[in-house]
Amino acid sequence: MKRLILVAACAFALAACSNPEAERQAQQAAAAAAKAQQEEKAEGVAKQYDMAVAAQDWERARIHGGSLLDQYKDTDVAARIEPGYAEVKAKAEAARETRRLQALWQYNQIPVGTKGIQSSAQIYSKERVDVDGSGAKPVQLVFRDHPEWKRHAYLVLQAGDFRCPKCQVKVTVDDGKPVSMAAWRPDTDEAIAMFITDQKALWNLARKAKVISIEFPVKAGGTRTAVFETGGLDTSRMPQWWK
Repeated sequence: MKRLILVAACAFALAACSNPEAERQAQQAAAAAAKAQQEEKAEGVAKQYDMAVAAQDWERARIHGGSLLDQYKDTDVAARIEPGYAEVKAKAEAARETRRLQALWQYNQIPVGTKGIQSSAQIYSKERVDVDGSGAKPVQLVFRDHPEWKRHAYLVLQAGDFRCPKCQVKVTVDDGKPVSMAAWRPDTDEAIAMFITDQKALWNLARKAKVISIEFPVKAGGTRTAVFETGGLDTSRMPQWWK
């Protein structure tokens, strides 16, 4: 097909030297040949786009669709995919955000002697928090299932300390109202941790929420708030009872 178009274009070009009408036809033939080449190249990209959409690989579809609309925007193929491309872009952005949220969590499976496996899921606060005037540092939220110590949910500080032998924390889910939950600080200097008494309730909030904010009292005075983007929590990575 391409070869026939090119041959025809060349023939018109030779005749155009002595015939204005032939020159016009030669120009039309050359334009048609160029458009045919563009359409063929665009169709190749469109096939990759269609395959990605069929596989619901939205990020790959976004790349191919963007390339098609940018490099071959005047083709019939581009006109075909353009109406649905905005939805594909939105799905690609959502997939990228989901991956980002999932990557915020860390999961561990650690053997505990002959007693079994300790499972844990932990996430750092979105922003660092200054709890004692020494500078902002990460706050960690941990869910743990220990074969001997059983199930716990707790906050961990990198510096400073909690003002909390027994206290209340305020937990806010997304844009909801704060909910008070009982908490306690173990009598040990080995770790700066504060346990949330109703760990299962906190887990259920975390697995349903996009963001959880926890306001807690500190030894330096007053309270601080740590914000956790929990939307990427993979509940299958923890024991069945968490569900």
